[in-house]
Amino acid sequence: MTEMAPFSVVVPAFNEEKGIQPAIRELQEVLADYEHELIVVDDGSEDGTAELAREAGATVLAQPMNRGYGASLKVGIRHAKYDRIVITDADGTYPASEIPRIVAGLDHYEMVVGARIGEDVNIPLVRRPAKWALRKLASYLAGREIPDLNSGLRAMRRDLVARYEHLLPSGFSFTTTITLSALCRDHLVRYETINYAARVGESKIRPRHAFDFLLLILRTIVYFHPLKIFLPLGAVFILAGIAKTGYDIWIGNLSESAIFAFLAGGLVWAVGLLSDQISRMGLRPNG
Repeated sequence: MTEMAPFSVVVPAFNEEKGIQPAIRELQEVLADYEHELIVVDDGSEDGTAELAREAGATVLAQPMNRGYGASLKVGIRHAKYDRIVITDADGTYPASEIPRIVAGLDHYEMVVGARIGEDVNIPLVRRPAKWALRKLASYLAGREIPDLNSGLRAMRRDLVARYEHLLPSGFSFTTTITLSALCRDHLVRYETINYAARVGESKIRPRHAFDFLLLILRTIVYFHPLKIFLPLGAVFILAGIAKTGYDIWIGNLSESAIFAFLAGGLVWAVGLLSDQISRMGLRPNG
């Protein structure tokens, strides 16, 4: 065995019978010299995903119904026996060959993320504008450049996941939430450049998920740094009030809308300050 702390690989799978066995075989081949366990969480698949995963030699945790990507990851992580957790997908998109390099980073970091910014990245063009916009918004709100907001290939320490498990959703937003949570609380996070292959089978991501990701980003930032949302929002109302007041003075008629804008801005700031105090109390070391 190659000298490296043992780790658990958790692979969520839902109707992935076309790609599950090749994905498992690739993982087994790459990780043959490392002490590890391979857990496939079958998320209520309606095809032969679970049976094929067992045939390939993986430990399979079969869920009786489809509960979501995040729920599958949480189940797999709870059942993992090692403190170093790797997550990856069952669709053949993430390079298993990068896992040893990513896991090795846990010697110095709490989470190491495979950032899909390599030379060969097969993300559908139709998704790229929304992904870029969401990533830029998240980077601004988190106060750090985020190369890849929701990469599904990453290694994490178990205690990091446990700390934020109550925030982690059951859907696709698991990776986005733990990324923002770790960055907002100044955990040590490293990004490693990886390639990203075209998936095997049909994607589970739908256009409506972009709006879900947007809400999740805003909700997570409000939880950790509410003033980053409320201060700019309040400033918009205040500036609108100043502009309207200037116009009203010019025409000689002070309107109710200008007063309303100032009151709205002050109210938004007051709510932001209250939210910030609540956040600080809830996130204190013993909170």
